[in-house]
Amino acid sequence: MVRAYHVVFSCYGFWLPNDPRGSWSDFVAAWELYRVGGKATKVETRQSLANVPHNRRQAQDVKGQMKLPPVTLDGLQARSVANGFAAACVKSAITLHACAILPDHVHLVVARHRYKIEQTVNLLKGEATKRLRADGLDPNPERVGHSPWSAGFWKVYLNSPESIWKAIKYVEANPVKDGKRPQHWSFVRAYEGD
Repeated sequence: MVRAYHVVFSCYGFWLPNDPRGSWSDFVAAWELYRVGGKATKVETRQSLANVPHNRRQAQDVKGQMKLPPVTLDGLQARSVANGFAAACVKSAITLHACAILPDHVHLVVARHRYKIEQTVNLLKGEATKRLRADGLDPNPERVGHSPWSAGFWKVYLNSPESIWKAIKYVEANPVKDGKRPQHWSFVRAYEGD
């Protein structure tokens, strides 16, 4: 039985469907991206591909073909996203056991909820987007009506207290691994096991 999820979702332009490390995409919709980077690099693994060696130059060349620049959150924007997550947690009774908001993606440990995880993630993204705009911090204001987030997300089902603890530790360590300070958010509820 699923008890929680480790969820990762990215900002627009962070991980493209033809990333040389692989992706979970079947199709490259934009001709400009396909022309420079080729077809989608579909993989089936559920393991993180972030540290797989790859041709960074090629990845940057492909990103250079995007219609708009990739979204990168600064510190104020990250705080605004966190405030959006806090609002979603209150409105929809979502429990987050860990949260790391990085410049180009987010890691969460989300407790099982009455909603499917897809709907839960959409609620979190939606509230974060609303808060960014309300705070005047939209990272790409020229993208009027568009989300700062990529479509979809990556998830791992957590079926045991051990797997939940492991995911929490991974998420909490993520900012430090990225050269940033540890993050502590008031809306994150400590996991107490089952």
